[in-house]
Amino acid sequence: MHHFTYQDGCLHCEGVNLEQIADEVGTPCYVYSSATLVRHARVIASAFEGQDCLIAYSVKSNGNLGVLSTLAQEGCGADVVSGGELQRAMRAGIPADRIVFSGVGKTAEEMRLALQAGIHQFNVESAAELRRLSEVATMLGTDAPVAIRVNPDVAAGGHPNISTGKKGDKFGVPWSDAEDLYAEAATLPGIKVVGVDVHIGSQIGDLVPMRAAFEKVVGLTKRLRDAGHEISRIDLGGGLGIPYKEDDAPAPPSDYAAMIADVTQDLGVQVILEPGRVITGNAGVMLSTVLYEKAAPETDFLIIDAGMNDLMRPALYDAHHDILPIKQAGAGAERKTYDVVGPICESTDKFAKARELTALRPGQRIAFMSAGAYGAVLSSTYNARPLVPEVLVNGSSFDVVRRRPEFEEMIALEKVPDWLTQKA
Repeated sequence: MHHFTYQDGCLHCEGVNLEQIADEVGTPCYVYSSATLVRHARVIASAFEGQDCLIAYSVKSNGNLGVLSTLAQEGCGADVVSGGELQRAMRAGIPADRIVFSGVGKTAEEMRLALQAGIHQFNVESAAELRRLSEVATMLGTDAPVAIRVNPDVAAGGHPNISTGKKGDKFGVPWSDAEDLYAEAATLPGIKVVGVDVHIGSQIGDLVPMRAAFEKVVGLTKRLRDAGHEISRIDLGGGLGIPYKEDDAPAPPSDYAAMIADVTQDLGVQVILEPGRVITGNAGVMLSTVLYEKAAPETDFLIIDAGMNDLMRPALYDAHHDILPIKQAGAGAERKTYDVVGPICESTDKFAKARELTALRPGQRIAFMSAGAYGAVLSSTYNARPLVPEVLVNGSSFDVVRRRPEFEEMIALEKVPDWLTQKA
């Protein structure tokens, strides 16, 4: 469910006409719906009502401060994967004791920052990281609460590049090494073992692989407890899919919650969840303007002002986004088949291939649906293009929550070395 609907012939976000935003902010730009963010956060919270559960929103899916502040007011914690994300979450009002720190490459400085903030938990992904964390915590005279991320060798995810729980993936500790590493963790100063962590992928629509992974983790938890470890938490990660197409039907949060309750019912643990896409994905769109039509022998190209630097998912994952005209097409409107492409000098700068759309003309605006997750956070300034602005809508009001930088701002961190500027 989302709050993007046609009203009076134009696509709106809640009560705001997207043409108005495009006129005032320019394109390309992202637009997020506060009502959708809040609704999705509440649907997940209500699904887990009655369970001891920390909902740690995955900041990597959308780290805009306006989005984070909206979710902070809904009581969400945060799952972060860098020191920058940690600071963003806290700046948005998420308490440190509701933040978990994931990721395979935490630096000593990031560990120090998180320890001094007093985060809820580190999800440790290797023996080397565990030993480094022990050193940092000992130097600070404190204990680091740790869950070790295990790799259960269960394949899942909508694309190989977003599957993270299979043997050979860089994430987590190999299943065969997990119990030995827990034994080492119990001997290390500055380390307090509190839980087990697992995350097997993203955009998962079928609960079967999730259940298989979670049941393996429950078995591991029981063995660890028998060995004397005080396991009081299980972090089950995120990964629940969303509908990118009308006929997509991923498992709903209610089924997900019921499955987790069934799998963990005898453990008496706090369950930690890391939802990201399921909260933000359908809460955002990217707006773009048609620049040109270009006829070619085998296809018609629709060239737009957004590029792969603005929305990377199609180039990374062959991801699908529905494309809607902002001005609603009338009954019987002409349809055409296009390759929808951007201005970037890369052949991968393609949003859709052989996509049938309402016939479009230069100057008309379009919306890429379901772009709220892994959209603006992956944007770049490739081809010296400015970062895309972000807009947050609340009812009939909107605010620019990240503006488009000016060219001088884009190059402000650069300089020409003195030897190139000195006169002969």
